[in-house]
Amino acid sequence: MAENLKGYKGKGKEILKKNKVAIWDIIKVKTKEGEYEGIVLPRNEYSAPDYIEIKLENNYNIGIHATQILTIEKIGKREAHYKIPEKQFPINKKLPNIKLLGTGGTVASRLDYTTGAVIPSFTPGELFSAVPELAEICNLDTEIVFEILSENMRPDYWQQLAKKIEEAATSGKDGIIIGHGTDTMSYTSAALSFMLQDLSIPVVLVGSQRSSDRPSSDAALNLINASIVATSNIAEVVVTMLGSTAHEYGLIHRGTLVRKMHSSVRNTFRTIDDIPLGMVQNRTIKMFKTNYNKRSKSQTSVLPQFEKKVALVYSYPGLDKELIDFYIDKGYKGIVFAGTGLGHVSTTIYESVERAVQEGIVVLMTTQTLHGFVGMNVYSTGRELQNMGVIPGKNMLPEVGYVKLGWVLGQTTNPQEVKEMLLKNIAGEIIEREIPIAFNYNIDELLKNKKL
Repeated sequence: MAENLKGYKGKGKEILKKNKVAIWDIIKVKTKEGEYEGIVLPRNEYSAPDYIEIKLENNYNIGIHATQILTIEKIGKREAHYKIPEKQFPINKKLPNIKLLGTGGTVASRLDYTTGAVIPSFTPGELFSAVPELAEICNLDTEIVFEILSENMRPDYWQQLAKKIEEAATSGKDGIIIGHGTDTMSYTSAALSFMLQDLSIPVVLVGSQRSSDRPSSDAALNLINASIVATSNIAEVVVTMLGSTAHEYGLIHRGTLVRKMHSSVRNTFRTIDDIPLGMVQNRTIKMFKTNYNKRSKSQTSVLPQFEKKVALVYSYPGLDKELIDFYIDKGYKGIVFAGTGLGHVSTTIYESVERAVQEGIVVLMTTQTLHGFVGMNVYSTGRELQNMGVIPGKNMLPEVGYVKLGWVLGQTTNPQEVKEMLLKNIAGEIIEREIPIAFNYNIDELLKNKKL
């Protein structure tokens, strides 16, 4: 009976055990939809029950529900070997020295073509084996800070990262790359943008939308592009990800204006209300903007203090004041609203909003439309909220407003200072106006336009 069924649960596990099939066995599965042949893969412990997962010969993974399976035939086995052959990462004294900090995600991983397994690769030698082009760009040093699913990111991890970056910057590193899961990458990029003061070198967050076990993976190219940006003159926190599904180029996004806009496409990250800082194509950077911080000899420092008791509340039809009262009663220090339209919430919660302000809670308004500015002087409801003490968040994205308010409250609790800091452009999060083509820019427009 099969003993190695890591991650399998329910009927999926039952049918594998019944047929004496284990992970890494090669099987032929006959289903109601057709026949499939592939390698049985381990599953994540949080995966849905009742499925078996196999890798097909074309390198794609499929999940088959146990109720669809008619027969299973075991026809072979390919045992996994998790040790990646390491090659010595060559040191070239003429190249910049880059530090890669790992937090999780699939960008620093490779495919074991024998078994079809995705294997973490994080020593310099492993990364050189997986992406040898890196040695032509920089000398690479790596460190795993933590290994988490990106949805498990939290403020104390941002603080740890900020301190690691400060250490690397002050030790003489020429640039920092952070390997990160894509789902919460924009939260982290915003947090680091505020926490890192007088940044003297590039800090580049990078991930991958498709893991290394897929032929269309963007992992290697994103990592190469991130290395190029990490050796550039941009002394800011940025996100560098594909800008084209055809893998033609990557885009460089300011860390406080970027958002993941699609759950699966490879060019999912977009700069909101503005255009990207630039692009990377064929290992060459083309800048679209000139108003970015340049490399300097300044001393990078960190202000990591963060108030965790800040809530992000989306306005929706039927939002009840009890939710706001809950945060008040639990001692929260700040509430960020993702309001509708120009920054509206239902009048039915006004009483609780006013109570929150009166009890010293900072209330910041953003808009869930994402593009555009909060306009709380247009309608009487917006003016009423301002009269209560709600602070208009200008063009800040809801998640950026959440991160900024938590960071500001970590620096001061003086009400006037808090408001002044929230309305001050600290890390490029507030822009004067939305550029007309920002809502629907394409790369050809950006390359042709000389006025940006």
